[in-house]
Amino acid sequence: MKQEVDVSKLTFEQLKKVRVYLKKMIEVGGSDLHIKANAVIRARINGNIVQFSGGILSKDDALTFAKELLKGRFGEFVEHKELDLVYPYDENNRFRVNIFFQMDGVSAVFRVIPVKIPSFDQLHLPDIIKTFTQKERGLVLVTGVTGSGKSTTLAALINEINVTKKKHIITIEDPIEFVHKDRGCIINQRSVGQDTNSFGNALRAALREDPDIILVGEMRDKETINLALHAADTGHLVFSTLHTIDAKETINRIIAQFPTDEQNRVRLSVAGVIQGVVSQRLVPTIDGGRRAAMEILVRTPRIEKLIMENRDYEIRDAIEAGKEHYHSQSFDQSILDLYNDGIISKEQAMKNATSASDLELKISGLTSGKVGESSSSNVTEISENDTDIFDLK
Repeated sequence: MKQEVDVSKLTFEQLKKVRVYLKKMIEVGGSDLHIKANAVIRARINGNIVQFSGGILSKDDALTFAKELLKGRFGEFVEHKELDLVYPYDENNRFRVNIFFQMDGVSAVFRVIPVKIPSFDQLHLPDIIKTFTQKERGLVLVTGVTGSGKSTTLAALINEINVTKKKHIITIEDPIEFVHKDRGCIINQRSVGQDTNSFGNALRAALREDPDIILVGEMRDKETINLALHAADTGHLVFSTLHTIDAKETINRIIAQFPTDEQNRVRLSVAGVIQGVVSQRLVPTIDGGRRAAMEILVRTPRIEKLIMENRDYEIRDAIEAGKEHYHSQSFDQSILDLYNDGIISKEQAMKNATSASDLELKISGLTSGKVGESSSSNVTEISENDTDIFDLK
């Protein structure tokens, strides 16, 4: 049986204490607040974990905090042992929260969600990424590790469509982070667990809801991937994310979700619908902040052929070769641009490069071609308010 909470008996004292720390984190520009039973409260500021509180949060107080935060959903939390939600601190600040049980009791992580959706101009995204919003059909993927800014990039893509086109957009998210208001478009945002039972159910239903664009928060399993590919193949523009480090791994991850006897079919499907892959990696800057280095795969006849023929190992070379003509770029090309523009140090360039030895040669000027030339239009500058892209100073 689910454990019910008598809200009338809660004092909300523990939640009030946590709100003080949330306010402090907002003021200093942090990105994540860590609450843990039998531990001090800590925050992530500019990528580093720092201590916020002097006292220990007891196991009982942590459990009380969970009841005060979740109220009627506490029983669901006890049943599933973890829970995602969005916590509105005030009209200007919202947090994505994951609360979970661990060996000492309850823990929770609050991540800042920027209320204002950043525009392409504010983020200084490469122009080639904006062209993905102009496609009528196909699949566009934004990838990277947790906290690399995938949600913010997707929000900017949807916002660009919302202000420039007249379409019907359906988003399926877990949870909803950026709230989009109808402008030129109709936007229906569905939260998994609240508005639908699963990504698969919502995506299957979306195909009967007259959408032009579908955003799938994450392609987590075979069913969701299959439905997303089908939607992209039947005339819809589909945006989604994967926790992969680059374009080659993204293609491999999608295909590897399927049994061997289905992989050729899936490979042909991916080759036919993929429009672009944007992979993001955060690099510390000389001035103490962070910038996003971005690998950008753009659909070309060569890329399509490489995917169809299972030559994924050649994808990075094709991306680099297409930089001048197609405006694609590899991570190392993006990192080299950041270094040449004086934004990151050589040490960080080497540390974050896909191939440090090749990048060393390019920095030393021992390789030919235009790869080493600075290309400021392909450098992603991040606004100070974009806490989902990077951890603030």
